Amino acid sequence: MAVYLDNNATTALDERVLEAMLPYMGQVTGNPSSVHRFGRLQKDAIEQARESVAQLVGGRTEQVIFTSGGTESNNLLINGFYQQNRDSRIAVSAIEHMSLLEPAQNLGAMVDIIQADENGHINRSALEQVVDEKTSLVSVMTANNETGVIQDLSPLVDFAAENNCFFHTDATQAAGKVALDFVGSGIHAMTISAHKLYGPVGVGALIIDKRLPIKKLQFGGSQEKNLRAGTENVPAIVGFGKAAELAVAGMKTNARDVLVLRDALEKGLKEFSGVSVFSEQAERLPNTVQFGVNGFDGETLLMQLDRKAIAVSSGSACTSGKTEPSHVLKAMKVPDTLANSAIRVSFGKNNTMSDVDELLAALHDIIEVNQQSAVMIAATV
Repeated sequence: MAVYLDNNATTALDERVLEAMLPYMGQVTGNPSSVHRFGRLQKDAIEQARESVAQLVGGRTEQVIFTSGGTESNNLLINGFYQQNRDSRIAVSAIEHMSLLEPAQNLGAMVDIIQADENGHINRSALEQVVDEKTSLVSVMTANNETGVIQDLSPLVDFAAENNCFFHTDATQAAGKVALDFVGSGIHAMTISAHKLYGPVGVGALIIDKRLPIKKLQFGGSQEKNLRAGTENVPAIVGFGKAAELAVAGMKTNARDVLVLRDALEKGLKEFSGVSVFSEQAERLPNTVQFGVNGFDGETLLMQLDRKAIAVSSGSACTSGKTEPSHVLKAMKVPDTLANSAIRVSFGKNNTMSDVDELLAALHDIIEVNQQSAVMIAATV
């Protein structure tokens, strides 16, 4: 049986989420913008989901703007802010997901990059080095999708406020895994996505404080507080709401269970020579382990594991196929040879200890074969 250990890329749709979606995939019809009863039923379903998503992140219902996913939310935030504030500078961390880093870099000279330390942390001192009187927006993710490192955002948010800057965080990997408090944190915008927490693909949200000025990028209607035109994807939004509801109810239990698996994997990895766990000493998501194996190429190791029916990642799924090292590990000053060997394991609620055992056994076989081959080659030289 195949072992799926790539839950940071996407999670399996929860059966209870699918059950909630099904009535809106044919049985219940109507446009949410229509004023008749069919439209009102659709609109009510959206608003109920909006309330559930708000509870997931500790926000208010009116702050939730539904989008097609984390990528659109990040683009709406960065480009929408720039369109409204063309004379302002934007500071973003070097370890952001490419769905935020690329649109930010596309703005060119208007963007400053906040450097990370060797553990993948963004410190206040690094932020101080790039913020000046023209900076109006700071964006630092809550938890990294590759290393799992959780940022201490409080001092960064405080510094941004002291300098009259708005603050955005991409919480796509954190939502459903750790508690979030949008209102209490002082953050002005937050990105999340449904398919990272057992919801459907193709729906996400930008949680936004009305004080943060952005322009909509998609025109044609006044949906989603006039920030995203277009008829809403009601089945997906309903699924997002249900997934958020389930995430709130099961967060502590799920976090405890996957942490046991993560600790067991890391203990097993220490038995292999040449294995380095990235950001091992940092606070991380309970489900995420990223490690490198000296002498291996990450993509090659990934495919060898795939042949053994074990699915892992060599980094972000959105940058798979690239030959250069992860930009996150480069930002952490990890040597290219080690960064190129990176493998990410991300557990989900359906994983068990037997999955850990299978992965460790497979790694043992692969590494042992490689070492034996190296010895044989050395003997013939």
